[in-house]
Amino acid sequence: MKIGELAKTLGTTPEAVRFYEREGLLPGPARQASGYRDYGLAEADRLRLLLGLRQLDLPLNEAARLATLCADGRCPEVSDDLRRSLPIQRAEVRRRIAELRHLAARLADLERHLTAGDAPGPLISLRKEDDDV
Repeated sequence: MKIGELAKTLGTTPEAVRFYEREGLLPGPARQASGYRDYGLAEADRLRLLLGLRQLDLPLNEAARLATLCADGRCPEVSDDLRRSLPIQRAEVRRRIAELRHLAARLADLERHLTAGDAPGPLISLRKEDDDV
């Protein structure tokens, strides 16, 4: 299949596919006589896994490493690695959620003060530890 068809099938863009190839994270496919890329099921499966791992917010190099392992028939190692890394990843997500909640509270507080006519400077320059929201 051509790059546009592959990208559409996987819900990505041809530019993203080219990026993964250019970075060496996805091997270049065979070429048709016309020079068009010709992707097979193996490339589609590898890219599907790579994209899925990225959607889990795994770093690009780690997602590529795991996708390569699975493409090489070493999927049990991928499962083992994921089992070890998922608790760390989930803890990071919880930390980021807490930061976003804190940010949402600060924004609400700032909005409330600005609506009341207060000057923004002192409110914006508060350090996180100075907040009592």
